[in-house]
Parts: sequence; structure tokens; C-alpha cells
Amino acid sequence: MVFRLIDQKISNYTFDDISVGLEKQFTVTITESMVDEFAKISGDYNPLHMDEKFAQSSGFKNRVCHGMLLSSLFSRLVGMYIPGKYSLYFSQTLDFVNPSMINDSVTVVGKVISKTESTKLITLKTTIKNSFCNLVEGNAKVLLSK
Repeated sequence: MVFRLIDQKISNYTFDDISVGLEKQFTVTITESMVDEFAKISGDYNPLHMDEKFAQSSGFKNRVCHGMLLSSLFSRLVGMYIPGKYSLYFSQTLDFVNPSMINDSVTVVGKVISKTESTKLITLKTTIKNSFCNLVEGNAKVLLSK
């Protein structure tokens, strides 16, 4: 089966193309549908994610986006943007530093902070932020197959 990318251009950086400091980013709006679908996939129906009144009574302005839904956007970052086609996600650290709500516009950023020639492994500083603050921070390690 062959999948076609609709309105998506996949990067095809090789290890030699990548330099420390290379940075890529994209922006996504977190929708109610995304949160609902993620709850179905993950089985996490915590009322902070699913019940607006409960979330508001708990001190939030709206339903809270699953942290793992946000962090799943790092897969798009690695698989599509940096490095893209030749990537094999090796590991990811995650720190959930602030919550995200439905209708937040979030920016996903990856910046190359190191390269290891012998293993063709790159390390990315990964961040997801909204217009006010960082939401998720971590480091990704990615093997390049070419």
C-alpha cells in the first residue's frame, strides 16, 4: 500500500545535510475533534479532557488537551520536517510544563543540538509552545538511515 501526502512535503535530509543549529517548526490548532479522537485511541477519558464544566471547576478555562496528544506532534516534526524521510525515532524525553486547552494554537519546534557521526544519530531539542509559554519540552534522538 502506498500513501500519498496531501499538501505535505516531506523533508529528506541526510546525516551530512544536517548541521547543529538547524531548526524547523510548524503550527497546529488543537481542536475539540482532535482531543475527542485521541481519547478514543488512548482510552483516556479523564474529565479534565472530556468535560468542560469539570475542567472549569478545576481551575482551567476550557477542556485540557492530553499531554500525550501534544507530544505526539513530535512524531510529525521528526518524520516530516527534521530530518524527515530518512528518520527513525530512537527516543524522546518529555516534560509537561504547562497545560494546553482546546482551541490553543501551538507551535512545535525542533532544533538540532548534536550529531554523532559513528552512529548517524542526531539529538533535537524539542519544544511545543503557545503564544504565552512552553507547554512541552524534551530531547529527541533520531537515527538516520541514509
